[in-house]
Amino acid sequence: MNDSERARREAALREQLSERILVLDGAMGTAIQNCNLTAEDFGGSDLEGCNEHLVLTRPDVIRDIHLGYLEAGADVVETNTFGGTPLVLAEYGLQDQAVEINRVAAMLAREACEVYSTPDRPRFVAGSMGPTTKSITVTGGVTFDALIDHYYLQAKGLIEGGADYLLLETAQDTRNLKTGLLGIDRLVAELGYQIPVAISGTIEPMGTMLAGQGVEALYTSLMHRDLLYIGVNCATGPEFMTDHVRSLSGLARFPVSCVPNAGLPDENGIYLESPAMIARTLGRFMEAGWINVVGGCCGTTADHIRAISRAALEHRPRRPIAIQRTLLSGIDFLEVSDDNRPLLVGERTNVLGSKQFKRLIADDQFELASEIARRQVKGGAQVIDIGLADPDRNELADIERFLTHVIQKVKAPLMIDSTDARVIEHALTWCQGKAIINSINLEDGEERFERVVPIARKFGAALVVGCIDEDPLQGMAVTRERKLEVAGRARELLTNRYGVLEEDIVFDPLVFPCATGSAEYVGSAVETIEGIRLIKEAFPATRTILGISNVSFGLPATGREVLNSVFLYHCTKAGLDMAIVNTEKLERYASIPEVERQLAEDLIWNRGEDPVAAFAAHFKGARVRTC
Repeated sequence: MNDSERARREAALREQLSERILVLDGAMGTAIQNCNLTAEDFGGSDLEGCNEHLVLTRPDVIRDIHLGYLEAGADVVETNTFGGTPLVLAEYGLQDQAVEINRVAAMLAREACEVYSTPDRPRFVAGSMGPTTKSITVTGGVTFDALIDHYYLQAKGLIEGGADYLLLETAQDTRNLKTGLLGIDRLVAELGYQIPVAISGTIEPMGTMLAGQGVEALYTSLMHRDLLYIGVNCATGPEFMTDHVRSLSGLARFPVSCVPNAGLPDENGIYLESPAMIARTLGRFMEAGWINVVGGCCGTTADHIRAISRAALEHRPRRPIAIQRTLLSGIDFLEVSDDNRPLLVGERTNVLGSKQFKRLIADDQFELASEIARRQVKGGAQVIDIGLADPDRNELADIERFLTHVIQKVKAPLMIDSTDARVIEHALTWCQGKAIINSINLEDGEERFERVVPIARKFGAALVVGCIDEDPLQGMAVTRERKLEVAGRARELLTNRYGVLEEDIVFDPLVFPCATGSAEYVGSAVETIEGIRLIKEAFPATRTILGISNVSFGLPATGREVLNSVFLYHCTKAGLDMAIVNTEKLERYASIPEVERQLAEDLIWNRGEDPVAAFAAHFKGARVRTC
């Protein structure tokens, strides 16, 4: 396919997708089973069951299946390549033929589409890329980098054979999906043009994918990509998909797909949902305006597609939405909004902020160290800050060993706290979801932006941006005006030069110790509070974050948590969105005695003759409260 033909077909695909509900084909596996093939058809007893090999041994069978679905009303047929990665084909000794198998499969689907295509209704080929037989998170047995290689080779064959877009489908682990996307990116870099890509996850009856994410977390993990569409397929019939499709429809800026099984199979493996039943349920989804693409997965036949196609003609496609929302995910989904301020970020899994954590890492007690992360979440942390930067140790090796345990125990989104771009990138390969990178700034001009922002965009991470620039006299912004000035410059660069969305920018206005006696920091606490207010007023789509405990550095331990709590309260009133705290010791503002609140507020606003001495005197020798 030459460049002009490729561009014409892509334009036609996107036009059709915007104008009507597109219909995918039905189950390839079910159709092959219904052909009652023998071992000889597959190429011998050693290859029996390898459906993908049929494109070489019985291309007529596969072509006829495509034609049958097209005749039934399908707009898109999927290539017979669900297990077409070298990883899966290696089970039959066919790994070296992966590119050829995918190429031929796409050519067969392309030939069938040409038979039914008309100027008004072109037909399209989706290059099917299944989840493989390994889940990086659940089963192991394959590395992140190796899976990128496998998906790259499969994508190469599919595009060479004429696939119109690539469909990463039946996904059960978002880390696998990320490798698929990165494998496709490698091919894109070689070819010099973009390839349309769609995503379809499989939500099991318990409500999540096998690796744990629900549909909102899945979408959030991939929302940085320019996807053709995103949706759900397999696992259940359409009725069980209702909540997932509704949620996805209310969230996604892409078109949405729903490709269910013909119900749930009975004890004999028979799928019981008839064409009329499945079309009726999908018809309700279409009537509600939830979907753009429909089709059939396991157990569906040409009759199912015929009924679905008739239903699709009666409804208009969903219109994708575009809402500025700051979304994060780990295994769980999290939105940063005005309704849940401030989100709490657990600080105790950072070697710079916890002596206990640093000691456990130094002793190679990574399992015990990961328990600190679990306890923070139990104590109320909604995000976990992870920092392993110790000059006496190998940060890259430590963060891998630590994350191996953490991802098994913590469902919350992760904040990767490092100044080493290599560490940040490697850490993000361990994250199923949309993480946060902490942090970048303009201390050395745009150098750190240039190193870290491409990583953030590659993996879809949000960015903490410190209010620091290269000014030799006032680089670390202390006054409210300087905080706003540096934030404004950083926002301008990130959005206009680096393509970062405003809602993925989290400004850190900086917190300084307010009680050390240093003249430059006297009154700095209130400057931070007012700096937050100015930034939120000027850039309402962005978010703000603070490391709260810095404000109380140097004070008696008994009073630090009081000051931290009072400071957090006033920062939140000013618009603070996220707070890095020790959730196990955080005191509620309302539970603090009035006299202690007054002392803390006098210290923050620098009121009275000597507010530092008054505060320290009150808490000197006092016992630490438990909360």
